[in-house]
Amino acid sequence: MELVENIHSIKKPYGNAVITIGNFDGVHIGHQALFHEVIEKADAISGTSIVMTFEPHPMRVLKQNGHPPLITLYEQKLELIESSGIDVLICVPFSSEFANISAKAFVEDILLTRIGMKAIVVGKDYTFGKHREGNLDLLKTYGENHGFEVIVADWIQTLNGQPGRISSTRARKLVIAGEVSEVRKLLGRHYQIRGVVKTGRNRGGRLLGFPTANINLHDELCPKTGIYAVTAEYKNNVYKGVANIGYSPTFDDNEFAVEVHLLDFNENIYGKKIRVNFVQRIRDEIKFSNISALSDQIKKDIVKAREILS
Repeated sequence: MELVENIHSIKKPYGNAVITIGNFDGVHIGHQALFHEVIEKADAISGTSIVMTFEPHPMRVLKQNGHPPLITLYEQKLELIESSGIDVLICVPFSSEFANISAKAFVEDILLTRIGMKAIVVGKDYTFGKHREGNLDLLKTYGENHGFEVIVADWIQTLNGQPGRISSTRARKLVIAGEVSEVRKLLGRHYQIRGVVKTGRNRGGRLLGFPTANINLHDELCPKTGIYAVTAEYKNNVYKGVANIGYSPTFDDNEFAVEVHLLDFNENIYGKKIRVNFVQRIRDEIKFSNISALSDQIKKDIVKAREILS
């Protein structure tokens, strides 16, 4: 996949470009269906399949402190789009200046002249241009005037037959509620966080007998506090584990942490990057009367996690 991080670096239009445009936070199965339609159309006209997205998320520029936490950080979003089979990913550096481009200029100067668009695949609620002045009707009018095809994709419904379409908002709510097994039905994969293992509070192994990898979260969405069965990816290997998200109330220090105990694992991974996939929530985080009681519960959590992950 070709990655373009500056529109002005595009030297000439792509051949028969077929494009879809959006934030694609989460790269859920609805987004994946759009990519599939783009690829199918590009194949049909011997063209180039293109996804255009934005970094940072436009709400982080337009609403400042009102933006939602991200389901997928930039690095993961790129990986997921590339795995879909798209030819070109154009990631536009989003700014207030870009937000002020008119709908007409966006279509004519960027999509047609610079990218060479021959077809565009969009959802039913697609808007574009300054103040979202462009809508589906206007896009179709431009298509008639400039000779490009507008393909409107159907909404993708959830796999379990529940009402409502798949959306990033819906996925975000499920993660926040700790319903990580349900969000898999929307994402098509387990919800994942990733980060560098930092030095923790030096009590997982020393006091409890269960050493943990502690991860700092940055912009990404954090699941509800509690205990989870997880898998962790490290150096192309996958390990089973138990994650604790919360404030360790038994110790009364009120310090938020994401701690992962990897099963059957005995390596020093401080400073190393791992990826943690949330499979199922096991229980709430609760305060125990003493460390021994907490240690006993962790043993039970590990048994439960092994059952879930078997």
